[in-house]
Order: sequence, then structure tokens, then C-alpha cells
Amino acid sequence: MSLAPTKYRLSVKEFQRMGESGIFPPEARLELIAGEIIEMSPIGALHAAYVNLLLDLIKKQLPADYTLSVQNPIQLEWSQPQPDLAILVPNPKSYRHQLPSAADTLLIVEVSDSTLDYDREVKLPLYAGAGIPEVWIVNLQEDRVEAYTQPAATGYLQSQILANNQTYCSKSVSGLEISPSQLFDKN
Repeated sequence: MSLAPTKYRLSVKEFQRMGESGIFPPEARLELIAGEIIEMSPIGALHAAYVNLLLDLIKKQLPADYTLSVQNPIQLEWSQPQPDLAILVPNPKSYRHQLPSAADTLLIVEVSDSTLDYDREVKLPLYAGAGIPEVWIVNLQEDRVEAYTQPAATGYLQSQILANNQTYCSKSVSGLEISPSQLFDKN
């Protein structure tokens, strides 16, 4: 009788213990996605510039008690992704003793250039399945912003692609707005 080999699926705790014990090189950029360790692409200049631009735009609009997390992990059931930006509910302990969970996360922003397909096909369904209420993909390939809301087990039920002159109001963070013209102004 022949058995097909199966993959071993790491838990978040196992992944964290591996990192704490120094198994991974300190410079490694790794995520745990559905129990598998994924090496992330290096951050290029364009990607970094857009993360910084979004950071500035969002910080100006965000209530002071919310946390804006930049390229830090979110702990999900079998995953520990590192979104480019995450807006977290107010926490008086500032997440010192545990990573934020899906329940702590109001909005995720992924800046997508070379990772666009991966962000749409892998991370977006992961975030929806975890119940994260809203995700923005800043699509650098097509100079547009994609907004996803109403998470379900199969993905987000609502999506909107913003035209350059449109302003989008966040459904999960009151007072937060974005317009592609703020990001992709050609002047």
C-alpha cells in the first residue's frame, strides 16, 4: 500500500517558537500563510515610497487612540501575515503581550506591485475568511485602489475599484477617506 506524502502544517505557535529560537536568519522576511512558511519579496523603492505615502495620509485622518501598524504581523488561526499597513482597534496595552488578531483589525492595506496576484488570490481570501472587515489593495501596476468589504468564508462580498477622481470612505474606520488622485497624481 502506497501513501501519498502530506505537508506538515505549522501552527502559529510553532512558527513563533522557531523565530524566537533563532532558526530563521534575522534578516529573513517570512510570513506564515495557511500553515506554510512563505518568503516575502524584498521591499523595493517604489513599494516603500507608497507605504510611506499611505502612512502619512492615513495618520492625518486616524483618531489618536487607534493603532496604525506598519509591516507588522497579525495573528490569525493558521497564519501570521505581515500586511503593509493595518489599522487596529484601540488597545490600552498597545499589543505588548500578544500580536493583534483578526478581531483587533479594522482595515488592512496591501501595497501591490510584483505581489498583486498573490495579494488578490492568497492574502485577500485569507483576510476575508478571518473576518477582517475591510482590505484596500493599492495596485501599483494599474495605478488604482481596490476596496474590499463584507468578509465571508469564500471571500469579500463587496468590492470597488476607485476611479482617479473618486473618494472612498472607509466602511470600518469612521472619517478615513482615500482617493487614487492622492496617490497617483502624475504632476
